[in-house]
Amino acid sequence: MTEGTVAIVDRRAWWTLAVASTAGFMVSLEVTIISLAFGKIARAFPETSVGTLSWVFTAYNIGVASLLLISGWLSDTRGRRRCFLAGLVVFGAGSILSGVSVSAGMLIGGRLVQAVGGSLLFPAGLALVLEAFPPQRRQAAVGIWGISGGLAAAVGPTFGAMLVDAFGWRAVFLVNVPVAIAGVVVGRWALTESTAPGVSRRVDLVGIPLASLSVGTLVLAIVQGDEWGYGSARTLTAVAVAVVLAAGFVARASRHPAPLFDLRLYRIRSYAVGSLGAVLFAIAFFGWLVQLPNFLQQAWGYSVLQAGFALAPGPALTTVLTPVFGRIVDRVGHRVLTAVCSAAGAIGLLWPALLADSSPNYVVAILPSTLLLGLSAGTGFAIMVGATVRDVPPQRFGMAGAGRTTAFQLAVALGVAIAVALVGRPRTPEALLEGHRLNWLVGAVLHLALAALFLAAYPRPSKRPAV
Repeated sequence: MTEGTVAIVDRRAWWTLAVASTAGFMVSLEVTIISLAFGKIARAFPETSVGTLSWVFTAYNIGVASLLLISGWLSDTRGRRRCFLAGLVVFGAGSILSGVSVSAGMLIGGRLVQAVGGSLLFPAGLALVLEAFPPQRRQAAVGIWGISGGLAAAVGPTFGAMLVDAFGWRAVFLVNVPVAIAGVVVGRWALTESTAPGVSRRVDLVGIPLASLSVGTLVLAIVQGDEWGYGSARTLTAVAVAVVLAAGFVARASRHPAPLFDLRLYRIRSYAVGSLGAVLFAIAFFGWLVQLPNFLQQAWGYSVLQAGFALAPGPALTTVLTPVFGRIVDRVGHRVLTAVCSAAGAIGLLWPALLADSSPNYVVAILPSTLLLGLSAGTGFAIMVGATVRDVPPQRFGMAGAGRTTAFQLAVALGVAIAVALVGRPRTPEALLEGHRLNWLVGAVLHLALAALFLAAYPRPSKRPAV
């Protein structure tokens, strides 16, 4: 509904955005918040090997990534509100199970339950937001929803350090429970049920395991590569299996009348370019984010809390700028804004590569870098989501969101793996600095590639998208 040229937004739409964004923040937070609790978890279960405990991370990442496509189909066909509320319940149950765990196996099981819930929340939440807002206001709404994941990624280390320091490792899981309960209570009132007209309730039953196993196996190879060795037989076998399964899934999806993911979505140029751009951003940003605390602690002797707070200026700037960017997009479009901010991100990564050394110099070498990366994140998370789904028709909201988020999750895992490989396990301060410099330079190149991609290939708005 519009009044003149200004779209009127129903009050429940804003509540929908609030609930979906909070859930997205909560699910994304579990990716990074756990890193600060790992030491205490290891001490709580001394009889468990580090390799086994690493599945506290891996089980969640693999579970979320491998289930997103089926979750997108479920939200489109069984109801987005229903799937979202079910996701909150399951995620809350997994958080309780993790928080009260008395063994490493129980904790890993709880993380798997969390992953099931989290996979339901992402595509259903985005589809609910897109459906709730009129087309004229969708970009701003999606921008707010998108920044919730970026903010969670950035503040996770700081927030996790504070929770663990004050309440112990169990708090990083149990903190989700009241949020999930509040989300269910508010969501039952605020969320409006919707499905995707014309999407078959039948689905390619062969494609489901092919997609889930291919994504899960690839994430496994990426996250375990550092421990197994990136050239080891196990890693290469996992990659080969993932490629074969993915090829089978693509073949099925291109022929089946009711595919789990409709490959014709990539005929929508904005969706294809936006998805690729999100992959480039995720690899560069998370490679920087995960390794910067390592540099601050090992090279400069920062404490966990000091390293966490050293990251805070960038996310703070992102939070302030995101609403502004939403208004700017309406005037200049995604292409120009994303290119400019991506170029800023490239400068932000070149900055410490040129100025950081073994002596602490945060204000000169790191603070400007975090602010420039905060500028880049304002488009990389929030605006990029809107750019990707801009021309997607409503009946494909859930599927498109699931496909985009699956690619993003894979890119996050790949970015972390690349950064770990580039930094390595240096034995001298000089080697440590050189490893981080190489990581920053690779991230800068990826940011420049993202800027060039949007300038060259992102299309002008289309009025009648079709799949």
